[in-house]
Amino acid sequence: MTNSYYKQGGIYRSRDGVFLGVCKGLAEYFDFSIFWVRMALVVMFIFSGFWPVIGVYLVAAFFMKPEPVKPIASEEEREFYDSYVNSPKSAAQRLKKKLQELDRRIRRMEDEVTGREYEWKRRFDS
Repeated sequence: MTNSYYKQGGIYRSRDGVFLGVCKGLAEYFDFSIFWVRMALVVMFIFSGFWPVIGVYLVAAFFMKPEPVKPIASEEEREFYDSYVNSPKSAAQRLKKKLQELDRRIRRMEDEVTGREYEWKRRFDS
């Protein structure tokens, strides 16, 4: 049940895990049963105590990226996802810049189509 983006881009926290998705993310990455990963956590919890295991678990949850909502299909999508996870502000700025460029192109097409020369050319050609 492993997804293709697990092997391509590293370890991700699962979005549908029980608590922050760390165990399920590790199980999917290493292709283990989620049961055995959770059992290993419980055993470590019993032998090392409450605080060390909880601390390591929370640190892992903090540093692991959440899994993508949909599988990543290209390197461009991977770069955007990584930039978004690491810096949502810079990803938003990149999207804004692309949308402004698209808006500029649409305005230029609208100017061409609504211009007087276009109307005369259309009438002449028909």
